[in-house]
Amino acid sequence: MNRQLALHLLMAILVAGLFLTASCAKKTVVSDAGTIEDQAQASAEAEAEAAAAAARKAEQERIRQQEIQEEAARKKTIEQARVQAAKTRFLHQNIHFEFDSAQLTDEAKALLREKADWLKANPGQSIVIEGHCDERGTTEYNLALGERRAGSVKQYLQDLGIGAFRMTTVSYGEERPLDPGQNEAAYSKNRRAQFVLK
Repeated sequence: MNRQLALHLLMAILVAGLFLTASCAKKTVVSDAGTIEDQAQASAEAEAEAAAAAARKAEQERIRQQEIQEEAARKKTIEQARVQAAKTRFLHQNIHFEFDSAQLTDEAKALLREKADWLKANPGQSIVIEGHCDERGTTEYNLALGERRAGSVKQYLQDLGIGAFRMTTVSYGEERPLDPGQNEAAYSKNRRAQFVLK
């Protein structure tokens, strides 16, 4: 009987042990499956975070490049406006002379120094220097005076380092007045040398 009791006790212990083992194994499997899912979710979140960070960085770089391009375009526009303004100033600031004179005034020399600087900054430009007079005097005299005025401007520019090959002169005498009036204000505007780009 003792033997039978021992056998039943052993069987009971074995059954209990099997239940415990099966129960623990299931818990471990569930626990491992949960860990794998957690790791997969954490990995997916990390990848999403990395992708979002890369997208933010790419957007910041795109904005930075756009700002650089806009600044370059703005500087280019400003530079083009500056160049155009200097060119306009060069063409529209005339050299004026006293009555019956081809001598350059101090004001004319200062203006010619500015024009020489522009010509030096634009070495590909050649110019025509036009000599003009007011209507007083004969046509022949005024043509000769206009030529002397254009010539004195050309010589002064040469003295400032502008090559003679870049400049030609022409005299229009009294033929092309800026102001058709017959008074001193009109005459002083018409006694001039002006510039045309070739």
